[in-house]
Amino acid sequence: MIRVLFVCLGNICRSPMAEGVFQHMVNEAGLGEKILIDSAGTASYHEGEQAHSGTRRVLQEHGIDYRGRARTLTRNDFYNFDYILAMDADNLADIHSRQPADSKAHIRLFLDYAPDQPVREVPDPYYNGRFQEVYDLVSAASKGLLAEIRTTHEL
Repeated sequence: MIRVLFVCLGNICRSPMAEGVFQHMVNEAGLGEKILIDSAGTASYHEGEQAHSGTRRVLQEHGIDYRGRARTLTRNDFYNFDYILAMDADNLADIHSRQPADSKAHIRLFLDYAPDQPVREVPDPYYNGRFQEVYDLVSAASKGLLAEIRTTHEL
């Protein structure tokens, strides 16, 4: 089983959007039994809350059902996930600062999987309300990530 974790600050906007979009793509590809997907935040501000209404609305508009609850990145995540993908450079730095020395998790910016995108970080729609823009960015990165996983793991 390949395990993928998406990480943003509060785990209510960007990372749940990425989780929902990527899960949808994985299921459509018939790989739901081979790839486990989750999301987390580097801060515990929203622990246990459902995703932001803007995230839920955009996912629903695209036919994606999402029911996850916010949680905080844990030490165990570094051992339980193969890929830990940050939405921006600040979260990437925070993730690296917490990474145990013996963790083998592959940690990158999520938009590294969408090299044709003009930005390298997924902007936080919590502050600007641009949830559709986030959807478009995570969709592009999800396609690239799924292609990479299929190639690397021969799926």
